[in-house]
Amino acid sequence: MTSKLILQSKDFIKNRLEGDASGHDWYHIERVWKLSQTLADAENADREITELGALLHDVADWKFYGGDDSEGPRQAREWLESLSAPADTISAVVQIVEGVSYKGAGVETPMETIEGRVVQDADRLDAIGAIGIARAFAYGGAKNRLIYDPNESPQLHANFEEYKKNKGHSINHFHEKLLLLKDRMQTETGLRMAKERHRFMELYLEHFYKEWPA
Repeated sequence: MTSKLILQSKDFIKNRLEGDASGHDWYHIERVWKLSQTLADAENADREITELGALLHDVADWKFYGGDDSEGPRQAREWLESLSAPADTISAVVQIVEGVSYKGAGVETPMETIEGRVVQDADRLDAIGAIGIARAFAYGGAKNRLIYDPNESPQLHANFEEYKKNKGHSINHFHEKLLLLKDRMQTETGLRMAKERHRFMELYLEHFYKEWPA
């Protein structure tokens, strides 16, 4: 049975993110939420913690808050406190929100709990494959980025500060993040699901480069 905390958090985040056109809309949250349920069952993770973490993981994404990665955890905590959620639940969910985001090719982002690993894998699965491709270009358009510039090479950012400052074109994003995610999956189920999506992106890029005039 779905808990009241989950239902209230679903309505809260849906109202907040509906209509976003950057690929970080309610439907992204819903897909991650549903993927996290599948992974949680396969990996024996706590469903309530996992689902709350999935629903709130983008409550205040640093990409839309001036690079401030403390805003998401703060808002997640305030929201759960307003519902009088148990302290251990709040702590576990906030920890997921703190660590879920990708922070650059050279930055490790391990999750301490199985619930965190499940949510992170679910979020990253939605960043790759056919939907991931669509989201990459939606985000690029929202940020006024070019689709491709053959004169601008990918940058494998060594730290989070470099990654936050990145303004590169959308095709570079595949090499700087999306193609790296398969090997960063932290659950067996997530890795299995990632392989097909990863291959689809490779095929897409092969066709993209063939169609681009030499």
